Amino acid sequence: MRKAFSNFVLTLVLGFVLSLFLPWWSGMLAAALVSAIVRLKKAATFVAPFLAIALLWIVHAMILSSPNDFLLAEKITVLLQIEGNLFLLLTVTGLIGGISAGVAGLLGNQIAHVLFDNSK
Repeated sequence: MRKAFSNFVLTLVLGFVLSLFLPWWSGMLAAALVSAIVRLKKAATFVAPFLAIALLWIVHAMILSSPNDFLLAEKITVLLQIEGNLFLLLTVTGLIGGISAGVAGLLGNQIAHVLFDNSK
């Protein structure tokens, strides 16, 4: 549990810092790097980075949209045919970021397993 929380917090912080300098995929890079260092087992390998980046993307989307009263977000809901449902738009945003970060976390864990485990 402690390692999962460490992975969550480190992924969240590194994802935020990298997003200041890199494009949207910075969360995936953060998830892969942290998961290679703080290795988890079973479902936690996917879930911790998933939750960290999903939370980061949802909060970031809310912060970016709130100064203009979610005007652009409402126009995007029309394009996606969800007609003004901002909660669903934020949920989809978090799911996209979370799934990609979860897969990146699995990748980082497997790369560390291949490179650093000497179980011959």
